[in-house]
Amino acid sequence: MGKERLLIIEDEAMLAKQLKWSLADHYEITVSDDPRKARAMLISGAFPVATLDLGLPPSPDNPVEGLKLLEELPGLSPMTRVVVITGHAEQDIAVKAVSMGAVDFCTKPIDLRILQIILNRSFRMQALETSNRRLQNQADQAMSLHGMIGVSTAMRDLFATLRKVSTNDYPVLITGASGTGKEMAAHAIHCLSSRCGKPLVIIDCGAIPENLLESELFGHEKGAFTGAVGRKTGKLEQGDGGTVFLDKLGELPLSMQVKLLRCLQEGTIDRVGGEKTIALNIRIVAATNADLQQAVREGRFREDLFYRFNVVPVRMPSLKERPEDIVVLAQHFLHTEALALKLGRPCFSPAALATLSAYDWPGNVRELLNCIRRALSVAEGQIITPAHLDLETTAAHLEPSVNKFMTLQQAREQAESRCIRQALLLTGNNISQAAKLIEISRPTLHDLLKKHGLN
Repeated sequence: MGKERLLIIEDEAMLAKQLKWSLADHYEITVSDDPRKARAMLISGAFPVATLDLGLPPSPDNPVEGLKLLEELPGLSPMTRVVVITGHAEQDIAVKAVSMGAVDFCTKPIDLRILQIILNRSFRMQALETSNRRLQNQADQAMSLHGMIGVSTAMRDLFATLRKVSTNDYPVLITGASGTGKEMAAHAIHCLSSRCGKPLVIIDCGAIPENLLESELFGHEKGAFTGAVGRKTGKLEQGDGGTVFLDKLGELPLSMQVKLLRCLQEGTIDRVGGEKTIALNIRIVAATNADLQQAVREGRFREDLFYRFNVVPVRMPSLKERPEDIVVLAQHFLHTEALALKLGRPCFSPAALATLSAYDWPGNVRELLNCIRRALSVAEGQIITPAHLDLETTAAHLEPSVNKFMTLQQAREQAESRCIRQALLLTGNNISQAAKLIEISRPTLHDLLKKHGLN
């Protein structure tokens, strides 16, 4: 391995030469005697550690310039650790420098043994912080992907699928219940793909009136119909080179399905009233919360179009399928919403966490976000309680339908799983305390955790 790089910011030529000569066996040393040059070197990010003499030109007899440089350091090179060099009678200034971010100080005349010890410790600190940041980044990447958050197996599998899908240009069909994050998945596919520098055009197929849909998708020429006072570029054409996301695909009228099929097959479109066929280079990602196979059987969706889209199916798991993510998401939403509203650092009570975990979340992640927003709007203090969440009233509407009626065994297992999750949340995942709380032994609780797939 090469030597660590050390920047010495020192305007006394003799002292700088002495330091360079004494430390050259341990470090690759660069010397700067001018604050402006030192700033440029720090901006490069090449120096994990620097020594800084506070007395620098144009005022070498006072610490103003050195302290100014130290104050600017977070903006210049936030990862660089600084050891301050100061006069023996200036310890109060050295203490001030440490309070401003210096990791340590060494007084003149410099004891090279002590300076070497300080530098070794500073390099170790910097290496440890770099390692911690790398591990934190890896952890963040493992539990999130372009705004989607999850620690569950279902979400880790989804993240892996989206990364694979983004490497090609095949059509993607994203399915899942309302509120599961289908549009965020489409954003992730686009941002991870080679098309990320091009447009991502979002089309809500259910929000555009049928009589305007063809013009919105394909565009029109001037005079193509009454009111067409000029040429209009359609949404598909706007996405040329990039990605087009068709949300609520199941609500697309049959007449538009035929035209969209041709676009997928030929890679071309015709503007309404136009005579010229336009070639497009787009990737189409679609999403639906409807059962398209059922729609095909009922004649509401073209079978050939369904198979065109279903090349790469991506299913978004419901929040009920990923209970491990509920508290993680709730804490994330609480932090980001409180930050946006400047509400300090509110937190959930243990009972609130248990309530969040036990709820079924039929509206999925979107409902959870709205629940947190509602709680913040009514809470008067910094503690979010079950009353602020107001989930009991909503839960009363979750009676199972005839088609989804549970057996007694299923009801028992569901209640058992909820009881265990509540106990773990209330005890901070302490197995012994949770077992005592629900009056079972630790081995029995371990067996139940395995049975219900609770990590």
